[in-house]
Amino acid sequence: MYHGVEKSRSKELRITISRNPGRARQPAAVLRAGCVLALAAVLAACSKPPEKAPDIRPVQTQTVVPGGVDDSPAYSGEVRARHEADLGFRVAGKIVARKVDVGAVVKKGQLLAQIDAADARLNAEAAQAQVATAETEFIFAQAELARYRDLMEKKFISQSFYDGKLNSYKSAQARLEQARAQHAVSLNQSEYTSLAADADGVITAVLAEAGQVVAVGQAVVRLARPQEKEVLINVPENRVAELSGVKQVGVIVLAQPAKIYRGRVRELSPVADAATRTYAARISIIDADVAVQLGMTAAVRLARPGDPQVVVLPLTAIYQKDGAPAVWVVDPAQSKVELREVKIGQYREEGVGIAAGLRAGEIVVTAGAHKLVPGQQVRLNDAPAAAGASSLPAAPK
Repeated sequence: MYHGVEKSRSKELRITISRNPGRARQPAAVLRAGCVLALAAVLAACSKPPEKAPDIRPVQTQTVVPGGVDDSPAYSGEVRARHEADLGFRVAGKIVARKVDVGAVVKKGQLLAQIDAADARLNAEAAQAQVATAETEFIFAQAELARYRDLMEKKFISQSFYDGKLNSYKSAQARLEQARAQHAVSLNQSEYTSLAADADGVITAVLAEAGQVVAVGQAVVRLARPQEKEVLINVPENRVAELSGVKQVGVIVLAQPAKIYRGRVRELSPVADAATRTYAARISIIDADVAVQLGMTAAVRLARPGDPQVVVLPLTAIYQKDGAPAVWVVDPAQSKVELREVKIGQYREEGVGIAAGLRAGEIVVTAGAHKLVPGQQVRLNDAPAAAGASSLPAAPK
């Protein structure tokens, strides 16, 4: 019974295929496409994956230059100009205009402020009128003297009368000179109504505003000449003697803690301040550049003979290895880093002192240390610091 059913189904299948030959070939085409895709997937799985390019980390570095001192005396101070003065008007009056603000860079002769010049102009006109009057009197006295000289020669007048006319002439001449001098003073006072810069510099303070009535010599602006910069520090009584024996002075500004400028003790006050009981000392910055600006906070370190030498690095250069301080040292030949343990000497405002573990000339990573691994290749973002940049400079000659 089942045999007869299978024969009937086979017959129907052959009839269907003979009627639709295209549909019969479709399963074979789909099978071939699937085989091709499977073969491609197998070949792709067997192929070798591309090698990943080595990870190169950009870092900032600093060259190790020993020479700093770990326990040298340090003082905080402010960068100031050696030449700084308060400028004011030489005449009294009401300020009608102020041309500059704090921080303005001015040139010699540039107008800074101006007061009302009406009174000065009137004084100058009055002095001019006095000069004209004195000139008229002098001309008259001169003519009188000439006439009476002729009469004197002809014996028409006495000698005493002629001497009176001579005295009148001399008095008129003196009054004329006095009037001219007073007129010159009035002209000067009219010019003093304009306050001009007496040198190239920077305005560090404004002490008066427009509309204010100022007295003679009252400070209006403060002008500093930035050509010579120095640091003002306060030294306690028990350390004043140390300044006399200082051979090296290093100045560090907080804006650039990795660089130390050469300094020199220029001035030490002989009298202690009445309020703080400290002695003011001025340290000249010998090699100051444009990075040293007026008003910046600076640290002054005094190196004495026999002080131990250390290396000063930024705090960002310190890396912790099993709880111990370490730094990343760059191999300049392969541009790869290695981790090295160091001994910390003293933490400072400008960085940290390394007492041991580094050699002169080695390159240390100062930024990006937390992203490095031993043997990693790095790219230096900046050139190594110049010699002496991380240590106290040599004593100035």
